[in-house]
Amino acid sequence: MKKADVFEFYRRLAENNPAPETELNYVNPYTLLVAVALSAQATDIGVNKATGPLFAKVTTPQQMLELGEDGLKQHIKTIGLFNMKARNVIAAAHILVEKYGGEVPQSREALEELPGVGRKTANVVMNTAFGAETIAVDTHIFRVSNRTGLAPGKNVLQVELKLEKVTPQLFLQGAHHWLILHGRYICKARKPECWRCPVIDLCAFKPKTPAPKEKIISA
Repeated sequence: MKKADVFEFYRRLAENNPAPETELNYVNPYTLLVAVALSAQATDIGVNKATGPLFAKVTTPQQMLELGEDGLKQHIKTIGLFNMKARNVIAAAHILVEKYGGEVPQSREALEELPGVGRKTANVVMNTAFGAETIAVDTHIFRVSNRTGLAPGKNVLQVELKLEKVTPQLFLQGAHHWLILHGRYICKARKPECWRCPVIDLCAFKPKTPAPKEKIISA
């Protein structure tokens, strides 16, 4: 995708959603960290249902330790891999209390040292909680980047590095959210809704999905 087209791509997404936000519910950087860690192989909707009651009681690593692993499991048992996730959340809470005084560190290196926290989770926390210009490549962003030609790559790290290189500075902080939301609601995996895509003319995807007949009739 040409440089001018990349700028226009983001400009249109930004115009449609000037202040993009994560769809995960959270109270502070710590609850965001927990929510993102729980969201692996789970939907944001499913995580929000579980963390609503949880975050009404727990908003700090110390409170998480007081709840305990068994108590946490009762809150998140509807989420996939909840046993492993509970162990990781409790182990991370111990580190946060003992090493960081209960605060969430802001560097990727420190975040990735926490159990259950990989590069993607670290990037989300850095971006959403601390305003860092990071892009966390999930399945949606990976698909959109490759399908549109915005930043094609064979793996998530390649796509992340390409996105950081081609994304104009003006859009870096919001890019993560714009691309996820675009992939989640328009550029869907099985059947992208090209007929209502704001960047259809900039996209390299050739077999554009036509509008359903009822959409054409109603128009």
